[in-house]
Amino acid sequence: MRTLRFTADPLHPESEASRQSIARCAEILRGGGTVAFPTETVYGLGAHALDANAVAKIFVAKQRPSWDPLIVHLGEERMLGLLVSEIPENARRLIAIFWPGPLTLLLPRKREVPDLVTAGLPRVGVRMPAHPIAHALLREAGIPVAAPSANSFGRISPTRADHVAEDLDGRIDAILDGGETTHGVESTVVLVTDDESVIYRPGVITLEQIRAVCTGSVSAREFSESSGRAGQPLPSPGMDHRHYAPRARLILVGGNGETQKSDFGEAARRAEEAGEAVGLMLPDAFQSAVIGRTARVFRWGRWDDEEELAHRLFAGLRWLDAAGVTAIVCPLPPGRGVAVAIRDRLMRAARQ
Repeated sequence: MRTLRFTADPLHPESEASRQSIARCAEILRGGGTVAFPTETVYGLGAHALDANAVAKIFVAKQRPSWDPLIVHLGEERMLGLLVSEIPENARRLIAIFWPGPLTLLLPRKREVPDLVTAGLPRVGVRMPAHPIAHALLREAGIPVAAPSANSFGRISPTRADHVAEDLDGRIDAILDGGETTHGVESTVVLVTDDESVIYRPGVITLEQIRAVCTGSVSAREFSESSGRAGQPLPSPGMDHRHYAPRARLILVGGNGETQKSDFGEAARRAEEAGEAVGLMLPDAFQSAVIGRTARVFRWGRWDDEEELAHRLFAGLRWLDAAGVTAIVCPLPPGRGVAVAIRDRLMRAARQ
């Protein structure tokens, strides 16, 4: 298969060149093909969500198991009527505040939604992306589009079109290049009812933000309890026990303050002495801990800027993988706000 490449400018989605690229990719989606496109979180691999044959192509291209469900992306809120049988009041509250945006809601599905989309489960994940190219593509296509991250299953999620090509060139119909994504980690996934809401996958929209909107109890699944096992349908995408993983061994360093910085440097030293080709996910505040190290360094960003760390997380892991390192040493940020999502991705990536 030859993968076509198209380009659209997120700053000028209405330009003639952007509109032509978007129209061509929308045509491919309506015709049952697969298109990778940018969202504000990561690049997604899209196919017509109500066409089971089209959806199956996503699983083949990604080598994704059928027990891992997909998220359906919408260009307009009215498309919810094609997919879900009920919209709880809490869901309406969240939609009013966070859509378009990086929030996925798990809602009761209609029978028309193929089982492959939901792993046979009674709920379907839906969201409306805020990225201008994604939004324009979905509106132009006029269909709901199922779209997991556009990478090989279990590997590092893509935040640029080149990342998509590394994994899927020759396996999908087209890539729509809209530049680098904004947030860099996948959407928050929430199961919503009027009595209880549960975060299955943390993301940019935080637990605190959701609690401020919803009535009833709001909780988050802990990492250990939300880790799926192969063969069993997962209630949400991104919950496999090992996911987002680089090829290199990932060494995580917890703690806080000067102790964490010291432990980070010590972990790098031990890996070097063991003969590893070492890569470092290096926040600005940790530079003094690695003086004299021979490791390859990815400048991760400011340690006190969780959004910057999230934005650069997957790009850094991919860069170090491409540099040929065999071990990546990475500090774990404190578990609050967006950092909860960063910790979730890193802990899954480090699992063996």
